Amino acid sequence: MGKVFINGNGLTLEEFIRVVRLGVEVELSKEAVARVEKARALVDKFVDENKVVYGITTGFGKFSDVVITGEETKILQRNLIISHACGVGNPLDEDIVRGIMLLRANALSKGFSGIRLSTLNTLVEMLNKGVHPIIPEKGSLGASGDLAPLSHMVLVMIGEGEAIYQGKRMSGKEAMEKAEIPTIELTSKEGLALINGTQVMTSIGALTIYDTIMLSKTADIAASLTIEALNGIVDAFDSRVHSVRAHEGQANTGKNLLALLEKSSMVTRQGELRVQDAYSLRCIPQIHGGSKDCFEYVREKIEIEMNSATDNPLIFVEEEEVISGGNFHGQPMALSFDFLGIGLSELANLSERRLERLVNPSLSNGLPAFLVNKGGLNSGFMIVQYSAASLVSENKVLAHPASVDSIPSSANQEDHVSMGTIAARKAREIMGNVRKVLAMEILAACQAIDLRGNKGLGKGTKIAYNVIRDSVKFMEDDRVMSLDINKCEDIIKSENMVNAVEKEIGRLL
Repeated sequence: MGKVFINGNGLTLEEFIRVVRLGVEVELSKEAVARVEKARALVDKFVDENKVVYGITTGFGKFSDVVITGEETKILQRNLIISHACGVGNPLDEDIVRGIMLLRANALSKGFSGIRLSTLNTLVEMLNKGVHPIIPEKGSLGASGDLAPLSHMVLVMIGEGEAIYQGKRMSGKEAMEKAEIPTIELTSKEGLALINGTQVMTSIGALTIYDTIMLSKTADIAASLTIEALNGIVDAFDSRVHSVRAHEGQANTGKNLLALLEKSSMVTRQGELRVQDAYSLRCIPQIHGGSKDCFEYVREKIEIEMNSATDNPLIFVEEEEVISGGNFHGQPMALSFDFLGIGLSELANLSERRLERLVNPSLSNGLPAFLVNKGGLNSGFMIVQYSAASLVSENKVLAHPASVDSIPSSANQEDHVSMGTIAARKAREIMGNVRKVLAMEILAACQAIDLRGNKGLGKGTKIAYNVIRDSVKFMEDDRVMSLDINKCEDIIKSENMVNAVEKEIGRLL
């Protein structure tokens, strides 16, 4: 797959995933190296001239009016990292940590931060050799960036903190020694350059949006299986319906459904069994499509942020100026991640309603109650719907926006904060719940299809059904359903079902 070259400007979501999940190596481009060295030379010049510049020759936050002498700059930068490492909670997943390291390196490679090239190379080498700092998940306000969690990343660079190396948790110092990476002594501007940014929220968000895009395809597959199980009407998916509204996500979903259901003998046309379906079937293009439009918006914002300089102050080499601004503020991402959580929640909301139609004999067009023979002796899928309803309700709580809240910090110097990292973490938790609800719907739909006699599935749904049935068999009598749910969720996580379907019918939109 080759290396991924970073220069601060062209990193894509797909390249991000290759590095953080597939272990592809990273290298700075020649242009990035030149920019980093020029910016560092300007920082050194300011230090030599004893010029008063925030974060270089001053303290931080409320202490910005305290001038630091040249001899104290190294102590200042170390103290910054030690004092700001206040994260709490469970460690972030390793793919998130790798994403944080990659995004911070990419931002620094733009040449607006004033870090030494050797320090940046240390971060890149840690990423390439698999030294993953232990970064607690909680403690960021999302402005001034992700200060607390990023400080835990830097602790390992200076031989402190903890890290995972070759699957084992150890001290940061030991991990660096085992990987044969020299620890560093930070100097002027470097500590601030490493921790002042939005890379934690952006890494969480980037992984979530990638998984979400795959999950939205899974939602269309799940819906199509349910449509067949309920002998749904396909007329509502006609492209002419969507052409007169012109929302891209809606039109794409309609195309997906028709492609998945092509040649199905289990769907109907309007007027054959009934004139129209309930909204949870008939309005799938409009509802899934609305979420897809949301996801596309969020992806665009994430890719902008992935290639942005988000620390403070910024070094403008050509003008020999340093400007103290606010690019560390996570508000653009906080709003995006709250939106992402809402868009995700709707996928599960609709999935649970379709699941209810499958298990409810008053709504299922002739299927046995709770999708099981010998009902009463067997409960079938009764509590599967309970569990789905619980997750959907939990998502409604999690979807409350984090970005509408703010608590002043740093003696009111930082008097509005974004809560963007909380928004990103919430969106990721919602996504996990959505995946579980879709797994439940898929299992129920496959059960219902078998109870109908499996009279000929569509080109795409047949493939999806076969992937599921390779791992989870028809339920004749009650069994521990959580095991089946977990198997189906693992299939969704692996992307095997989506990949198999796309191999047969082409890329889902």
